Amino acid sequence: MPTRILPAVGDADAVRSLTTLLSQLPDAEPVAPVTDSTQLIDTLARLASESIDELPEVVVVHERIGPVPALELIREVALRFPAVGVILVTSDVGPGLFQAAMDYGARGLIALPLGYEELATRVHAVAQWSTGVRRHLGAATDVFTGIGGTVVTVSGAKGGVGATTTAVQLALAAQASGRPTALLDMDLQTGDIASYLDVQFRRSVVDLATITDISPRVLADAVFAHDTGLALLLAPGEGERGEEVTERAARQIVSALRSRYEVVVVDCGSQLSGAGAAVVEMADTALLVTTPDVVAVRGAKRAVRMWDRLQVRKAEETTVVVNRHSRGTEIQPPLIQKITGTGVAATVIPANFKELQGAVDAGRVHELDAKGTVKQALWTLAGELGLVKGTEANSHRNGGRERGALAFRRRKELGR
Repeated sequence: MPTRILPAVGDADAVRSLTTLLSQLPDAEPVAPVTDSTQLIDTLARLASESIDELPEVVVVHERIGPVPALELIREVALRFPAVGVILVTSDVGPGLFQAAMDYGARGLIALPLGYEELATRVHAVAQWSTGVRRHLGAATDVFTGIGGTVVTVSGAKGGVGATTTAVQLALAAQASGRPTALLDMDLQTGDIASYLDVQFRRSVVDLATITDISPRVLADAVFAHDTGLALLLAPGEGERGEEVTERAARQIVSALRSRYEVVVVDCGSQLSGAGAAVVEMADTALLVTTPDVVAVRGAKRAVRMWDRLQVRKAEETTVVVNRHSRGTEIQPPLIQKITGTGVAATVIPANFKELQGAVDAGRVHELDAKGTVKQALWTLAGELGLVKGTEANSHRNGGRERGALAFRRRKELGR
């Protein structure tokens, strides 16, 4: 079967040079080149909407592609189309760029000026990798083969504001509506979704931390299938092992989940780690849960400012969810919006802990009374966010925000 190769090159001379060489490769089927990043993503999205088999095995990205920089474009392709292998054509083949390209999801580099032997070798290797990935995807009948699932992160302004309960119920609402959903616990030191859902588990997110290519089979081995239908990827039982999940590992894990499930809900806890920052950065929607009290709202403001300083996410790209709300509370959502500079979800979660207490104490949060005001509000919030089937048009997806290799800066500020 011929290897389909899609060149993404903005320079006319480079287009001619690359397409000429590609046409000489054995068993190669070069397709019409695209000239900018927008055209590339639109082309791949159109092909993916028909079938994963319609996608080219290899995309060759030239370093001078625009308007999105080449590395960011590679990251976008890797996140949204994980069965496509990307090769970067560049004049800089030093170790620094090589490592950055690998971190962003490239499968290889080719040096300029182009040479036939190097191009042939690299294209052949990447095509074999792509074929292997598709074979795994084809063997898994429940794989979501769209252009990429929706990722929603849920963070707490401080501990105890209800972020985990919110994340669990949003995931349950999405799953109940017929959308295959994964719930990821990225509160790596103190996450306890397992206790909320009465789960005994052996494997955790740490088991995927050192795996370079997370195939559907490997992912399935690490995921716990809950009675509700949710796929759970849990935080480690030993909190100190959370350090094993790096930013790069977090991106790969979320990308693997995104390629398999329509909805991925991530509980990021209230303490920002490098891995957590990477996930918030990738998210389509980033939620920040607060309660309407001075301490929590100050915590929300600090979190929003830190995300902005670290270039994780801008305030206007963040949505605050107000939990334990009552009409008599002095701090109301409009004031919280003014203080934080974020958007605020129209759906507020009422203050009624009595509805929750029994289910939380029993570790059966998934059995909350469907008629209770708290569950109704959280499931309404899921609809507002477009997580429930039939409400996608209402979602305000912000898109992933892979802005660069910020690991050093983050570690410095986070004291890592």
